[in-house]
Amino acid sequence: MADLVEIINDLRAEGHELYTFLQDLNEEDWSRQTTFKSWTINDVVQHLYFGDFLGATSHKSSEEFLAFLKTVQQSGLGLVDYTRQWLDGLSGTSMLERWRTHFIDMCDRFAASDPDMRLTWAGPDMGIKMFATARLMETWAHGWEVYDLLGAPRQHTDRIRHIAIIGAKTYGWTFANRKQEVPGLSPYLKLTAPSGETWEFNTPQEDNQITGQAVEFCQVVTQVRNIGDTKLSVVGEPAKQWMAIAQCFAGPPEQPPLTGTRV
Repeated sequence: MADLVEIINDLRAEGHELYTFLQDLNEEDWSRQTTFKSWTINDVVQHLYFGDFLGATSHKSSEEFLAFLKTVQQSGLGLVDYTRQWLDGLSGTSMLERWRTHFIDMCDRFAASDPDMRLTWAGPDMGIKMFATARLMETWAHGWEVYDLLGAPRQHTDRIRHIAIIGAKTYGWTFANRKQEVPGLSPYLKLTAPSGETWEFNTPQEDNQITGQAVEFCQVVTQVRNIGDTKLSVVGEPAKQWMAIAQCFAGPPEQPPLTGTRV
């Protein structure tokens, strides 16, 4: 894993890029539904703010984090509904600026931390480097919902290497999370980065490998795209089974979008 400074710098850049893109939205765009669980663009930004808030709260105080988490769990509401209620209808530009201000504060806090610090979390404690990487992944992945809805082109950068690494490492977890047997060795990955650099993971295996664009691999493992809507070459049964359900983010099993629904 990269050092904390590099991760935070890339996280800042990812957040700034999304913020700059969202600044150009018309006010009516904020209530438009995306192709992700019918979330609106406003829901997307509220969700990013909620995740950042949890991380910053845990960083400040484990006790405060656990108390807030208990309140969320006892509300009986789903995450989206709770977040909407918690933010009392905050929307549009006001919601964007709230997220941006808090995002910068979170990054500043993390950057000044001991790289070995661990954060109390809903599951096992999480190292701050891993948590910051996860926030980068979430920011990048949820940003696709807005780009897809508006049909806007997106600039690709090698910041996604952090996501590719998480994707490669969560091969076994994808199956364990579904209480399924791991079908074989981790597939060999040979991915072309946005810069043109080649990224390789795992032992080379001609009969069990995934090759292609790193952006598409990251889209699949974050469930932004169905494998059928990419040009990735997938060879071997373990690789095929993985790409059908790949999930690099924590939480209960989620299904990727249906073929053709997010392109």
